[in-house]
Amino acid sequence: MNLKMTGIDFTRAGIDIRQRFSFTRNAMAEAMERLKQMQEIRGCALISTCNRMELWLSLREGVRLESAQLLCSLKGLAWEEYGCYLVTRENEEAVKHLFYLSAGMKSQIVGEDQILTQVKEAISFAREKECADKILQVLFRMAVTAGKQVKSRVVMDKANFSAAHQAVDFLKVRGTVFADKKCLVIGNGEMGKLTAQSLMEEGADVTVTVRQFKSGMVQIPQGAKRIDYGQRYRYISECDMIFSATASPNITITRQMLADCLADRGDRAFTDRKRIFVDLAVPRDMETSIAEMENVEYYDMDSLPIRAQSPQMRSQYSQAEEILAEEIHKFIVWQECRDINPRIQQIGMEAAEELVWRMERPLCGLRLPGEDKERLQQQLRETAGKVVDKLLFELRDQAEQEVLQKAVEIMEQVYGNRKDN
Repeated sequence: MNLKMTGIDFTRAGIDIRQRFSFTRNAMAEAMERLKQMQEIRGCALISTCNRMELWLSLREGVRLESAQLLCSLKGLAWEEYGCYLVTRENEEAVKHLFYLSAGMKSQIVGEDQILTQVKEAISFAREKECADKILQVLFRMAVTAGKQVKSRVVMDKANFSAAHQAVDFLKVRGTVFADKKCLVIGNGEMGKLTAQSLMEEGADVTVTVRQFKSGMVQIPQGAKRIDYGQRYRYISECDMIFSATASPNITITRQMLADCLADRGDRAFTDRKRIFVDLAVPRDMETSIAEMENVEYYDMDSLPIRAQSPQMRSQYSQAEEILAEEIHKFIVWQECRDINPRIQQIGMEAAEELVWRMERPLCGLRLPGEDKERLQQQLRETAGKVVDKLLFELRDQAEQEVLQKAVEIMEQVYGNRKDN
């Protein structure tokens, strides 16, 4: 196993830096295609969410690769300037990170559900693009399974919360009332749907934007209205709150267009009305300069506080750790078995060759025809190889990894010494 993960998240950088590392789906496909062409790389995957971006690499054995520099290169950023924001994890440390990540244990809201889907989608996309090798596929699959076990066996405080729920909760604490308020949600992807749903749960009157050419294809939460994306500015003047949560790199709300649309109403009641703007996208959907406008209250992902863990949450976290430790061990065992299987088979082949070599004189004494002798030698090779394989594979299945590793090393030394002599 030669795994590397390099990434950036909300604990290492603000949104201004994080958004420079974010990938759209098309950019992700292009980046993975570039990575696939590199001889050092067996497999790759990318996780890009509002709070983090991670590059996963499965490298050929013995290969050393500066993945932080590679990631900066993919984004056209200077490593000397941005490398300090990145973290790199290797092998077992990387494995542990992914299992904890999938279970929501590394999220801004501990135990949130959305990351599990995002991890699953990341490996599905990599597999679709033929970029995920066997190791990455098994690793991600087992990490997702472990995350599901944590979700089903440990009920976390606010376990169903997403960034959208957190934004709503944050505003409620600050005194915002959502009941009967008109809210516009820009974006109908996964985050947009979660945002619309969380607002409707609070009794808000929610309208979601859809692209005209997709209007009949998209699914929006039941009870929400829809308008064409091109009509968003016209509708803003009627709204109390505007949330933007798209996966597009394009700006959805600019200061100039917002000022123009409010001024066009020609009615001070509309212009002087206080409005809340919440940007849940990375990179940002809204120009931050709108915060300087009169009667505009603006929030982005960095505005949402990270809550300290309660004693109850710490207890639940410990329960989750126990589950994850067991599941991580299963992957490590799988990987070690995967690595050791070829060595076991090689030992079996070498043991068989030694048996045939040692039987050379007795076989000569049998005065067998050449063809019969070769057939008998081949039968001896196969039989001896199967016997040794059976012994070592049984040892693999029943012995501790340390015992198995030592046994294989000793047998490799024995047959290595025989060859040398």
